[in-house]
Amino acid sequence: MTAPATSARERLDPEKIVVSALAIADAEGLSAITIRRLAQEHGVTPMALYRHFRDKDELINALADHVLLTVAVPEPSGEPWHVQLRAVFAALLESLSAHPVIAPLIMPRLLVSPGGLALAERALDLLAQAGFDTDRAATAGTQVVCTVINLIPYHPGAPAIQDEEQREDRIRAKRAALATLSPRRYPRVTAAADPLTGCVVKENYIELGLDLVIAGLRGLPTSRTAPAVETVDA
Repeated sequence: MTAPATSARERLDPEKIVVSALAIADAEGLSAITIRRLAQEHGVTPMALYRHFRDKDELINALADHVLLTVAVPEPSGEPWHVQLRAVFAALLESLSAHPVIAPLIMPRLLVSPGGLALAERALDLLAQAGFDTDRAATAGTQVVCTVINLIPYHPGAPAIQDEEQREDRIRAKRAALATLSPRRYPRVTAAADPLTGCVVKENYIELGLDLVIAGLRGLPTSRTAPAVETVDA
């Protein structure tokens, strides 16, 4: 009678557990992940999972590591450094877009997981090619990665309200509130009422976010005493 459970334990490995946990997180959030639930899904006892993960925190970290390993960091090319760096960040965002709930977990795992280290090394190398000294590259790079990651969970086109009718009601209420403003006092806000209250297209939001990040990097001094980077090149 114990053969099926034994067989399940033999087939179980950390990768399968992580994939199952990631599916739960995508659908229901991180709080829905429990060792007991995963054990039931795999037909094993909770102790079988503890052989691979000491606790839920270790499992959650493994989810971030897994997503970082899916980032297809582009190979070096002959394109300008800022074009290549944008492609690196775009690859990160592509992986995070598939699992937005994982975005807040990425930064703490960036320098301790193989996928994160590969991404960090590539980004720092490109900043070095741009002329940034080591200290400036590390500081600016950290700030930029934080900004890029936050494009995912704080995307304004992905509101907490999932019901379409409720979302439309909320948008109409916001527009009605702006319509009460004086166009003399707030001419720009009232003129932009529709785009300000409508749902931002995710792709446009992320593309513009990346452009702003790269433009900001290109205008930074490459050291504490250096002049700002010239930005007139294509």
